[in-house]
Amino acid sequence: MAPGLHFTKEETESLINMFRSLGKVNPARPDKLERTQVREQLHVKFGVTDDLILDRIVRVFDTDSDNYVSQSEWLHGLSIFLRGTIEEKKQFCFKVYDLNDDGFITKEEVFNLLKNSMAKLQTEEDPDEGIKDLVDITIKKMDLDKDNKIGPDDFSSIVSVDPLYLEHFGACLPEQENVNEFLRLSAEYPPHRDRYY
Repeated sequence: MAPGLHFTKEETESLINMFRSLGKVNPARPDKLERTQVREQLHVKFGVTDDLILDRIVRVFDTDSDNYVSQSEWLHGLSIFLRGTIEEKKQFCFKVYDLNDDGFITKEEVFNLLKNSMAKLQTEEDPDEGIKDLVDITIKKMDLDKDNKIGPDDFSSIVSVDPLYLEHFGACLPEQENVNEFLRLSAEYPPHRDRYY
């Protein structure tokens, strides 16, 4: 395994080659990928279709918030996204759902996430009312310290009891068959012997 990553040396080299191939699209910054490039890879390779979740995943990859994903951010983001431990996945998903990056998931954030991921029902009733009821139930269930918001400890504890809560607010982790296919395809990127190697 590569240090700090959940990849073999060969997988790491393949992912670096993929990064460099994608980086050639942006000659002004070949050492970094634009967020849109990472977004496109996540959409195409993993079928992430929820725009809000997709944007948040890319933002979590971009740890220095410079609107680019460096090679290191690419490798570390993919390491957690593809093969993270349960603790890493808890932190990753929590950050995805914490829409304003304040360290909590509030009722408003839960509402926006659920509204965004639920199909509108063809009924006479206001669909937002049903979502508000679901938000109240969710907060009541997940807010273990009763401060009217979900903190990292609340989230971690509830996921430890029921792992299905990991993606309760939207699918932000890939299916295993997509992981296997992505790593298989990344191995097909030819090595680049250049100044970044």
